[in-house]
Amino acid sequence: MFTWLKKIFAGGGPSTDELLAQGAIIIDVRTPGEYRNGHGKESRNIPLSSLTSKTASLKKQRKPIITCCASGMRSGKAANILRQAGLEAHNGGTWQAVERARHQRSSSNEN
Repeated sequence: MFTWLKKIFAGGGPSTDELLAQGAIIIDVRTPGEYRNGHGKESRNIPLSSLTSKTASLKKQRKPIITCCASGMRSGKAANILRQAGLEAHNGGTWQAVERARHQRSSSNEN
């Protein structure tokens, strides 16, 4: 999605790159089978169906959270669940988009 469209529909929040710079946790909310078939290097798999049971442990980490999935739909639901639990959570969209941002960030830090 174009960055300007994302900012309009996402409410103008911080970019994935900005969140990664803050040490954000990447949570992939797909099923374990989907996750095994491909995922971002630094992501954790917490399926959407078990996310609410993990909110207390996520709160203890005191870091922003980027959610991702296959299309951005489940990750949007996950971000809402986490925000309702009092966490700073942002929908990163697809796991590939989050991985690209993470990779670009790590490449630019090497230069």
